[in-house]
Amino acid sequence: MICKRFLIFGFLLLSSVAFFAQSERIEYLPTFDKNRIHYGFYLGVNELDFKLNLRESNIPNADIIVESATGFNVGLIADLRLHKNLNLRFEPGLMSNSKKIIFNHLKQSSVPQDSIREIGSTYLRVPLVLKFSTDRYKNMRPYVLGGISYNYNFSSNEKNQDDNSSGEFRMKTSNFMYEVGVGVDFYLYFFKFSPSIRGVFALNNEIKYDDDPNSKWTAPVNYMGTRGVFLNLSFE
Repeated sequence: MICKRFLIFGFLLLSSVAFFAQSERIEYLPTFDKNRIHYGFYLGVNELDFKLNLRESNIPNADIIVESATGFNVGLIADLRLHKNLNLRFEPGLMSNSKKIIFNHLKQSSVPQDSIREIGSTYLRVPLVLKFSTDRYKNMRPYVLGGISYNYNFSSNEKNQDDNSSGEFRMKTSNFMYEVGVGVDFYLYFFKFSPSIRGVFALNNEIKYDDDPNSKWTAPVNYMGTRGVFLNLSFE
């Protein structure tokens, strides 16, 4: 389960900076939003796990759980103004995270390592995002966003000939995700600072099934896709 403290921290960050922005009497960067194109970068943290759906299989009492973990995001921003309240954003970057999959039905195995797989993933993310903003109020401007991304998993092991019978958990290299979120633009003296909270969800099944159709690791899995929360801090 995604950690609630992660969401609470993001909400408190947005609220505290919003209070500061409203208290400022001077309007910073008054012509910033008139630029047709502008650039920036972002840093952030994520908490990810997998959404798992199991299916009927020859594996009795199949039980699989995922332990979420915290990782980081970093990337660049290219923003195109389509309308005074609508922007199209290109945000290529890297997302890194490590998760643990626990196969409870294998805990009695003679090989204890069979019941746990450590999944370290580093994705090259290529998102296209639509950003819908309200009108500016003093030095702040709330927004919502939504988009889709192509994600290349450098750590997928998809082409590895070894599978779980040799201790290798494989995933697909090319994946697609969608994301939705909320945030606030804060106009500061030299730049615009934009914290946002986003949910990300895989569209395709990311698991690479073992060659054995009765594999005790992958046979019970109907769907496995990344899901999680981003807390991004953008500087533009």
